Amino acid sequence: MYQQRIVIDGLQYCNWDREYFQTLQASGITAVHATVVYHENARETLTRFAEWNLRFEQNADLIMPIHSMADVEQAKATGKVGVFLGAQNCSPIDDEIGLIPVMRQQGLLIMQLTYNNQSLLATGCYEKHDTGITRFGKQAIEEMNRVGMIIDMSHSAERSTLEAIDLSSRPICISHANPTFAHDALRNKSNTVIKALAARGGLIGFSLYPFHLPNGSQCTLDDFCQMVATTADMVGIEHLGIGSDLCLNQPQAVLEWMRNGRWSKAMDYGEGSASNSGWPDALPWFCGSAGMENIYNGLIQHGFSEGEAGKVLGENWFNFLSEGLESAS
Repeated sequence: MYQQRIVIDGLQYCNWDREYFQTLQASGITAVHATVVYHENARETLTRFAEWNLRFEQNADLIMPIHSMADVEQAKATGKVGVFLGAQNCSPIDDEIGLIPVMRQQGLLIMQLTYNNQSLLATGCYEKHDTGITRFGKQAIEEMNRVGMIIDMSHSAERSTLEAIDLSSRPICISHANPTFAHDALRNKSNTVIKALAARGGLIGFSLYPFHLPNGSQCTLDDFCQMVATTADMVGIEHLGIGSDLCLNQPQAVLEWMRNGRWSKAMDYGEGSASNSGWPDALPWFCGSAGMENIYNGLIQHGFSEGEAGKVLGENWFNFLSEGLESAS
């Protein structure tokens, strides 16, 4: 049954207030990967950690920090929601490789090498030319492998993603994206990438962000489950998870910060447009507290066993993180 499962959402950036923590607890989610930064530099990232420390202190009856999978098991046993922190960019390390272990010690468990644009480490998915992993990027990957920080290529371009998969001595993740066969968005991933990811033991988290789904905000639960089923047929169930990319109750200013940071004078609309610049309409079957359970039941109705549905809903994330977060030295 769903209530007995370890359920992990591999990416959210919601408005982290007490009311939402109550919604998460009611949803049956055991742990959630929360984005701590998008474009913040090292000093600003420390402030984001301080903000999360305060949230943990003020909401200790609802949430707890996750530093290892033993913490996830404790969260399940105590009925709390575990929160593990990650960065959607490499901005927290500035241009200093020594900040990778520093940020890992602070609790940064996952870091993307790019967020849409070219970074010091790799090429983002919106760039016209993908030059792959940089010299700094190769050393950063080695250091992330050493300290047990998960490499995430959700917002990276194809060559860079394939090179990261190959260069990393540990499996990497694409925490929140969908296959291009379901919807051909710049942010989604080709069969080539998904097969390479799985061949090296990696994991892809299916996104619920409408701009990345077949039929957008009109995507049905059946459409979503069919996408999961087709991917499972291609690479196996063990490499699949959920990374909802849910951004509930966030103002337009947050969306603009995500898309533009400090780099652009002209407004960049990401997957949107000038005529469709706001948050896309939410999926009616993935809102409130029933979303993950709806996916679980939908997968079973689609032909998955309860065990297979449980793997997609969290057990695969649990196993992937168990191995990836261990220090190699």
